Amino acid sequence: MIKRFVKTLSLAVVPWCFAWLMRIWFATCRVVVHNEEYLARTESPEKPVIASFWHYTLVFVFFFVRKYSATAMVSASGDGEYIARLAGHFGFNTVRGSSNRRGVEALKKLMRVVRNGENAAIVADGSQGPPRVAQPGAVLLASRTGVPILPMVWSASRYFTITSWDRTAVPMPFSRIDFYYGEPIYVPGKLKGAEIEQYSVQLQKSLNEIYATAWARYDKLEH
Repeated sequence: MIKRFVKTLSLAVVPWCFAWLMRIWFATCRVVVHNEEYLARTESPEKPVIASFWHYTLVFVFFFVRKYSATAMVSASGDGEYIARLAGHFGFNTVRGSSNRRGVEALKKLMRVVRNGENAAIVADGSQGPPRVAQPGAVLLASRTGVPILPMVWSASRYFTITSWDRTAVPMPFSRIDFYYGEPIYVPGKLKGAEIEQYSVQLQKSLNEIYATAWARYDKLEH
């Protein structure tokens, strides 16, 4: 009973506090946006987009794209509940699923959302990795809905990383952040098998090319 109460209280308080800390923290940073023409190419009230990014970028991405309404796929794990609630504080809806838990159900929900004209967001390397290796979720969603995938990556002049499989990165206060959009990826309909793998590799290549460019700005091969 006490353990459940503490968990409930933690879920209510921690994401709320973290969301406000992020607003204050990132307000001190200088953000430079690159390749905005790719975003402009996809912006349309009638045509949504599927945002796709590496897991390490998650914290700042939620903050940066908060002005766009979207539904994001979030891990069905217990830790994923914190991420889902944090996303909610920035105005995002979520569906819960991952590669091995409720993933198919979550993807079907995202399909309905996108077909209704709303943006979607999927972490390209999933909730468990391997890091910077694209999973098929975004490609499947794009293939079934006809909506383009918009790659996103950021780098920062100063940041710290969290000990996790993806080395989640958080920009430091007063740092410079370079946010990159990649060229939209249009996926043919009704892809299967090897074709899904082919476009997943294309997404992975796009994200990793942008990643290399972003971190080379700070003379780094990786974050």
